[in-house]
Amino acid sequence: MKVLTDTRTVFARELGPELRRPAGLLFTMMLLFLLLALFAPLLPGPGEGGGPAGAGSPWQWFVPGMLVLLGLSATAGAGASLLGEMSSGAFERLLVTPLDRAAMLVGRILKEVVVLLTQALLILLLLLPTDFRLHLPGALGAMALLSVFGVGIGALSFTLALHSRRQQTLFYGVQQVVFFPLLLLSGLLLPITREAAPTWLYVLSRINPVTHVVEAERALFDGRLTESGVLYGFAAAAAVATLGVVAGIRGMRRAAL
Repeated sequence: MKVLTDTRTVFARELGPELRRPAGLLFTMMLLFLLLALFAPLLPGPGEGGGPAGAGSPWQWFVPGMLVLLGLSATAGAGASLLGEMSSGAFERLLVTPLDRAAMLVGRILKEVVVLLTQALLILLLLLPTDFRLHLPGALGAMALLSVFGVGIGALSFTLALHSRRQQTLFYGVQQVVFFPLLLLSGLLLPITREAAPTWLYVLSRINPVTHVVEAERALFDGRLTESGVLYGFAAAAAVATLGVVAGIRGMRRAAL
């Protein structure tokens, strides 16, 4: 019960500033809005081959990938707030409180997931006037998958911040070095198929867990709930979440004043 109470306390502490500055939610979505407005209309439509994935609408293929991009970019930078607290001394003051160390991490992660889901729902609402089809059961499954994926990436970001405490430039360096390969190898912007891509590039894309999350999101939003790719996507997201949470809790418990 103490862990749950402490988690709620940390969650409320982290969410408060976001509620006082709702414009920040829109600011972090600017890149996504630009991609949706300027790039999606250029994708082939039904009369031009059905789009990269054979979907009837280019939005049907493009939007799920953009939501994964939102989950990857928003939660990957979550550790920056922890670095700021370390610089100001707020984190040290938090460590001397009786709050459970695991709750300090879980509460922060839950806040990131709530913000992520709010942004994703806002994007879906804005797309309702388009020809993007929303299959409710699949959309709910896609949101659940995005949440699990966000938990993992957010936890890994906080873990990296804890290890970059004495050299904060390390956080941003590792973040950029890892972020762009994960993004570009996922087939998020352009499909990476066995037929079109070089063998080495295709193999790297299949190793990338984000690839399976992207494919599962596309299948779920298209109503293809029983495809094997959906299972692979949830397995990849669960593996990332487990690794991130375990490493993050261990790092938080070992954090010293």
